[in-house]
Amino acid sequence: MSQTPVQKWYSGKTIFVTGGSGFMGKVLLEKMLYACSEIRSIYVLIRPKRSKSPQARIEDWMKLPVFERIKREKPELFKKLIAVQGDLTSDGLGISPENHEKLIKETEIVFHCAATLKLEAKLKDAIDFNTTGTKRVLDLCKQMKKLQVMLHMSTAFCYCDKEVLNERVYDFHHSPYDLMRIAEWMDEKTLDQITPDLLKPHPNTYTYTKRLSECLVRDNYPQLPACIVRPSIVCPANKEPVEGWVDNLNGPVGIMVAGGKGIMRSMLCNGEYNAEVIPVDIAINGLITIAYTMGQMSELPPEIPVYNVTCRETKRTTWKEVLEMGKATAYEYPFEAGIWYPDGDITTSKLYHTICVVLFHWLPAYLIDFLMFCFGQKRFMCRLQGMVSQGLELLQFFTTRQWNFKSQQYQAIAQNLTPADYELFDMDVDRIDTKDYIRRIVLGGRQFCMKEPLSTLPKARIQLKALYVLDKVGKAFMIWFLTWSILSITGLKHIFSDTFTSN
Repeated sequence: MSQTPVQKWYSGKTIFVTGGSGFMGKVLLEKMLYACSEIRSIYVLIRPKRSKSPQARIEDWMKLPVFERIKREKPELFKKLIAVQGDLTSDGLGISPENHEKLIKETEIVFHCAATLKLEAKLKDAIDFNTTGTKRVLDLCKQMKKLQVMLHMSTAFCYCDKEVLNERVYDFHHSPYDLMRIAEWMDEKTLDQITPDLLKPHPNTYTYTKRLSECLVRDNYPQLPACIVRPSIVCPANKEPVEGWVDNLNGPVGIMVAGGKGIMRSMLCNGEYNAEVIPVDIAINGLITIAYTMGQMSELPPEIPVYNVTCRETKRTTWKEVLEMGKATAYEYPFEAGIWYPDGDITTSKLYHTICVVLFHWLPAYLIDFLMFCFGQKRFMCRLQGMVSQGLELLQFFTTRQWNFKSQQYQAIAQNLTPADYELFDMDVDRIDTKDYIRRIVLGGRQFCMKEPLSTLPKARIQLKALYVLDKVGKAFMIWFLTWSILSITGLKHIFSDTFTSN
């Protein structure tokens, strides 16, 4: 079978990837090996973890569902994944002299995907990892003798002060170089005190440090053949490598799981606003074809190329539509052992949301933990609700704002691909059935995160019916109790009692 233009361009290439152990990183590695099998090798920057060597960690990845089709069809390709021990927070990336020499001699393409995604991370840690870490990668890239493309992964949410985000790097009143110096010499306590003022208008350290990183990459262009890629919220796979594959409960997946389990019953969100999400396989196909497009340029453009990897305006879905379809899917494919019947809702009222959180999040959590304590079991609900509340608080910045991402340059890439590459590296979100994709998200979260196989669905459906009855009985009792309490406090109880007795 003849190769497509994209496959030919990658043939024989040596690639260096940071962030290969992350959600997007694993899908990138898998797709590169599967679709561009003639690449020479992929060097992956990775740390030792739990006394396991970097190479041993890569070998463990091969047991994951994400690499199942390669293990089944092309197992020999695993040899092309080469671990490079290192750390984004170490000088020189912590790479040994031997590996450093290999990288600067052989690397032609760099995918810098590593970042700390913790929205609540301390500023010192976020700068060290996201901003200074990016500088360390750029310093290495400057030494690479064959470098053709350096692709830097950013986020579409790093410009919170822009009503419309075009595909360009905007000036920032903070210098990344100043912030890196401050983070280096200032003690953590003092830096924490000034963090709120530094972050404005950013809601967290993640978007702030990613914006600083974009400035660094721009400043090294065109000395480096770099580009910036900004995905929106990346969600489970639509088709590849496995339908619905996901390895974490971040973002919408965590919301759907928490809602499906009956743990989360209220969320501060404007249902009329667009849900800016994109399947991970669509985003990864974008990364691969963006690097290819950069490699085809005979001359670099005056300004650094930026690509907003987001849904086009013809394929927008509101949060309300996501909630309605998500609920219907959760009823059809319920989770096991739910805490309560999944019947949550979204609201724009902070007061109403607070009341719902107290009544339907924390009250049941304390009740369940009290019962667990009485029966001598380990308490967990209050701790779990604390995690859910923290996650909701971080997410509400993104769900209570309307985002307008322009992606003409990104959309143009697909239009310039050959029909064969267009099919092989599918970037067309218009072809995705939203309802069917939400089903894949729910089933993906169920199978890959909660480890609940499809064989448990009959039992889960019986449990859901029982929770439905319990929910109705519980609500009826609460209405009766509240009514009785109000009548007792106001003294109207005796009047009603006498009226019914006389009748």
